[in-house]
Amino acid sequence: MRLTTPTLLLDKKKCLGNIERMVKKARENGIRLRPHFKTHQSAQVGAWFRDYNIDAITVSSVRMARYFANHGWKDILIAFPANVLEIDSINELASRIKLHLLVVNVETVEILAKNLRHPVQLWIKIDTGYRRTGVLANNHKDLNKLLQKVQESDKFQFAGFLVHDGHTYKQTDTYAIQTIHNTSVYLLQLLRERYSGQFPNLQLSIGDTPSCSILHDLSGIDEIRPGNFVFYDLTQQRIGSCTFDDIAVCVTCPVVAKHPRRREIIIYGGAVHFSKDALPQGDSSLVYGRVVEFTNDGWTSPVPGIELVSLSQEHGILKASPEQFAKYNIGDMIGILPVHSCLTADLMKGYMSTDGEMLEHLSGVPQRELVSL
Repeated sequence: MRLTTPTLLLDKKKCLGNIERMVKKARENGIRLRPHFKTHQSAQVGAWFRDYNIDAITVSSVRMARYFANHGWKDILIAFPANVLEIDSINELASRIKLHLLVVNVETVEILAKNLRHPVQLWIKIDTGYRRTGVLANNHKDLNKLLQKVQESDKFQFAGFLVHDGHTYKQTDTYAIQTIHNTSVYLLQLLRERYSGQFPNLQLSIGDTPSCSILHDLSGIDEIRPGNFVFYDLTQQRIGSCTFDDIAVCVTCPVVAKHPRRREIIIYGGAVHFSKDALPQGDSSLVYGRVVEFTNDGWTSPVPGIELVSLSQEHGILKASPEQFAKYNIGDMIGILPVHSCLTADLMKGYMSTDGEMLEHLSGVPQRELVSL
């Protein structure tokens, strides 16, 4: 197939390798892998997990849950604070799958208790240091209120406590990531000790790609929910979660202009394709992607002397050394590894595998096709 516009390429072999390693790590630690599907958001990519006996997944929205439920997934955790305005869709989902919801306040629990028509699994989000949302682990007053409300309704089965250590994404030191992870596990275990008398089967769930990728010992919890590991990206490589060879997606963009005096190559590929996420460099400059060269079965690691240094809506600007500048002509396609594969995949709305197969993404599926089957 001849490519003419920005296209997100997916290397299935690398992707399967990433999945297999995470499955193996979970099994070695005796814990459940409930992968987060918000990175790929693809029915076809999701189906690859079934070959590894994965039957429970994580998503980040009701719409995403409906999409994967329509593709046969029966055990789905929406790892985002429950949006009570979507109660009709929540009820529809709860009628046909084992639905897990996340709460962080009493008000949400009260509204759900009044309006749910089917039982759901309920998780409480714990904030162990990220400071995005959640109940602080030592805020026993609010936790007691939440759990009392949970016990008062026959619509809830308390599943356990859930953490997302998003602050590991700001680290590049293994010891710092280990410390964040150990702190979260310790605080979760204290909560289990405190509340296991009321809820003997409560589970502990944690999910972030850096700790799940880098650390070997993930014991002390019941479940991990990494998502970005399926593709990885430049951010994860910088953190140390993966190597360049593990990054399974690459955006290929047409060269539309060249400016010799500035040694700049202009591509059809901008913020609407890559997002505005960037990697800061030592000289305070920003890199929005790194250039690779295509091979017969994929692409190379990033080549030196050329980087994506600026993005506007549709335009991208590559700064190149004389040698790299001379390699590319108007009309060539150039491959670029993304800084953030989750956002890039969402913006690109679909994939083409390196063997020519077209794969869908939820963002490219019309809303009318997401009604229950």
